[in-house]
Amino acid sequence: MQRTKLPTCSKQSHTELRLLPVRFMLPVNVVNDPSVHADIPESSLRNVGAMVDDVIKTGSEVPSTGEEESLVVVQSYDDLSRKLWQLEGLPLSITAVQGAHPALRYTQVFPPRPMKLDYSFFDRETTSKSLVPKESKPCPAYITPITVICHMEGSGKWPHDRLAIRHIRAAFHIRLGELLKKHHNYTCRPCPTHMDVWKDGLVFRVQVAYHREPQVLRESVNAEGMLVVRDNEEAQALEMATIHKPLLTSTLHGLQQQHPCFGTVCRLAKRWLGAQLFSEDITEDTADLLVASLFLQPAPFTPPGSPQVGFLRFLHLLSSFDWRNNPLVVNLNNQLAGKHSLSHTHTHTHTHTHTVSLSADYTEIKNDFMASRESLPVMFIATPKDKKLSMWTKRAPNVQMLQRVVMVAAESLKVLEHQLMDGSQIQDVRVVMRPPLDAYDVLIHLNPKQVPLLAQAVDPPTVTFTRGVKTGSAAQSGGALPVIDYNPVSLYLAELREAFGDLALFFCDPYGGTVIAVLWKPKAFIPAPFKTSQMSARSVEVAGEKVNTVPNVEAILEDFRVMGKGLVKSLEARTEKWSF
Repeated sequence: MQRTKLPTCSKQSHTELRLLPVRFMLPVNVVNDPSVHADIPESSLRNVGAMVDDVIKTGSEVPSTGEEESLVVVQSYDDLSRKLWQLEGLPLSITAVQGAHPALRYTQVFPPRPMKLDYSFFDRETTSKSLVPKESKPCPAYITPITVICHMEGSGKWPHDRLAIRHIRAAFHIRLGELLKKHHNYTCRPCPTHMDVWKDGLVFRVQVAYHREPQVLRESVNAEGMLVVRDNEEAQALEMATIHKPLLTSTLHGLQQQHPCFGTVCRLAKRWLGAQLFSEDITEDTADLLVASLFLQPAPFTPPGSPQVGFLRFLHLLSSFDWRNNPLVVNLNNQLAGKHSLSHTHTHTHTHTHTVSLSADYTEIKNDFMASRESLPVMFIATPKDKKLSMWTKRAPNVQMLQRVVMVAAESLKVLEHQLMDGSQIQDVRVVMRPPLDAYDVLIHLNPKQVPLLAQAVDPPTVTFTRGVKTGSAAQSGGALPVIDYNPVSLYLAELREAFGDLALFFCDPYGGTVIAVLWKPKAFIPAPFKTSQMSARSVEVAGEKVNTVPNVEAILEDFRVMGKGLVKSLEARTEKWSF
């Protein structure tokens, strides 16, 4: 029987290559015309192997789910890393260069793409000659800063004062920029906290790190002159940025090398989380760890072999795991020691044998978890380097949001499985990416012209805007630096949360979302005694001799409009859902 010829792969994306086994399993005459040659009606053949992939596809010429774009970013980073190592003329030597960004572990939902800028789209800033957006134009394309941590050697030259260390780090950023400009003609912009490097149409945000700085931040001298060491959020945040995130990026990069579809499963999972407005509660790092567990502890199955299978298992994990009574142990690099035993799973057709870890480390994690359960995060993820605290989920999600995530994941899984199994269903997998908005109190509709990631929306817009980018390959070095990390939507969200975070929760799809959903906090609307220091966004109610204050909703909604001038298109207040 004639078989299909192996296609040439030079111009095919990973997405297309994943579908080749489907063609290989069928004779060529069935592939070409099933109804004529094999008496199989065309309506009876359905390929559902990559239906979900559409929501993360990029590019128009060759459809891709991001693997090729991620590889371009990693190769450019590797080149920058080599050049940083080779720099001479620094007062201290570089001891490590580490990536600390999802794009460098193949898990960024939409990987940064090299950009060739259209200079006519921008004005020039007079001092630095940098590019700035014109007021009359749509918001320019969003340029992602790809974080790189550059560790400098320890030395007696480093001061033992937090402010002095920051000054030294700023001086290193300036010197690194000068050397990269001199030797490689890279456009660099040094800042006190980092240095941006414009290279190959991408921006790398290099942050100099000193290994003892977190310890210095924990030390202080009390009134008696005694040295006091006390943990604090500033030190924890610095350790997270300079130690834990680079280590996680390196580890998950290794997992991608072992399981080629790991990164795509992460991207699908995070696209779903973003679309369902859960990105603030299940962070990027948390989502990547959840997906990693599917590959590291897949029993009773084998690790997922395709993105769609991995995504279905991700939804199953979220909706069925007993978060209340169990820690999710993610055995990165197989570092948790212990013996193994065989167990059997019986179904009505087969008996499956799989290996279950009876690790001593796991027993220790579980015992510590149960002993301190009430004080631990509701979603507890343990790793070899973090057995007791679950630092990735310490701030979010809370109980209410985890319950909603579990509920929506269960419903999404049910809908998706039904669509994949039932040929009579209208095949629109995007339905699991469309959040129900009827549960929210206020909807802030945004002007699509000012949403830079509009093209990434679940339902692509019919009208597109030019964003100051040309087609063609980007220059390797040189050129004016554009505005980096400029996303009016995320900036507006941050302002809303800072100003009204005590009154409401704000939700938005970070990937091209044009609606911000607002949910009032019930406790915030309980009348409070009048205090002149707590009159922000509140109105006075007088009942007899009692003077109370309640939030002034009309004024708050007007503030939403004023703060979002130019970005906010309209406000939709669901007044039938709440009253005070």
